[in-house]
Order: sequence, then structure tokens, then C-alpha cells
Amino acid sequence: MSLSSQIVINLSYTSRVVEESFISILKAYDLTIQQYNVLRILRGQKGNPANLSTIQERMVDRNSNTTRLIDKLIKKHLVKRQVCKDNRRKIEVFITEEGLSLLTELDPITDNHNKKCVEGLSTKELETLNSLLDKLRSN
Repeated sequence: MSLSSQIVINLSYTSRVVEESFISILKAYDLTIQQYNVLRILRGQKGNPANLSTIQERMVDRNSNTTRLIDKLIKKHLVKRQVCKDNRRKIEVFITEEGLSLLTELDPITDNHNKKCVEGLSTKELETLNSLLDKLRSN
């Protein structure tokens, strides 16, 4: 097997291992990774609304059905949706206080998870890996 094939397979496998361990954390909070991603995107709006296309563009998994994700988060009272006052055809999505509170609770858990995932690497190795991954995505 070529080195490039080994690298791509290793990246995919490693990504899956990290993702599966994070899924188990979010499961206790009745969240999927995609729902968690939407909440983080909305928190990053700092109180400003986001429309569905903005959320879709910023998603890590762009194949997600954003409308369905928002609907599920609304049912959980983590986000709210409203019609834009200036343009009635535009839908705005906001994170609720419950959504912000949940993220505040998850922040240290997520931080701890991420640290555990990379604990075997030095700071220099982490910086190199981060730089190399950025470089791979820019191709």
C-alpha cells in the first residue's frame, strides 16, 4: 500500500475513533455531534441571529439536514426560530438560555475530552500536526 493511502486511511480511522468517543459523551446529553455543532455556531453569533444557510456553511458535516437539526433543537428548547422583521421570507435562528447553559456545562467536558485525545503528543508535535492538517485541507 502506498504511503499516501496509509495516511488517508489512518486519518479516517483516527477521525472515527475521536468522533466515537465524543459521541458517547454527547449521548448522555441527548445530543448528536451535528446538533452540538449547531449550538456552538449559534453561540458564536454572540446573540445575533443566524439563517439556515449561514449555519449550513459553518457546519463541520455539511451533509447534515440543517432544517431537521434546528427542528430537533427547537423541540429540546435549545434554539428558537423566528421570522426576520425586515424580510419576512428570511428565518432567523437564535440559541436560547437553555442552549447556552448546556454549552457552558459541556465546555469543560469537551476540553477534557480533547486533551485526553492528544495527551500522548508534545506541544511541538501538536503544533506540527495542526499545521499539517491545515495544509492538507488547503489543497
